[in-house]
Amino acid sequence: MADTIMLTDHEAIRSWVAARAGFPAIVDVSPETGTQAMLRLVFGQHAYQDQDLGERPVNAGGYELVEWDEWFKLFDERQLALVVAAEQPGRREQFHEFVRRPA
Repeated sequence: MADTIMLTDHEAIRSWVAARAGFPAIVDVSPETGTQAMLRLVFGQHAYQDQDLGERPVNAGGYELVEWDEWFKLFDERQLALVVAAEQPGRREQFHEFVRRPA
């Protein structure tokens, strides 16, 4: 894997995601709706939400596209950072992972 960089600045994260046509999302991974949200970034075809949400159980493990403010609130509360591949000419990597911020 190429070099990586760690992002915590909100504008830098928004720019990185926007350059890849991505959107912030939250996945509810708890047994009860709304108790354990997991952050996610979705890109390309995955960024289009299914409009038939009523036919799916309330907590089916799907993701919900959210506003950046809501996403960053959880991001900061959990002291996360976004690790991404360093920019390379002619390439637009979507590799990313969430890690705990260094102390």
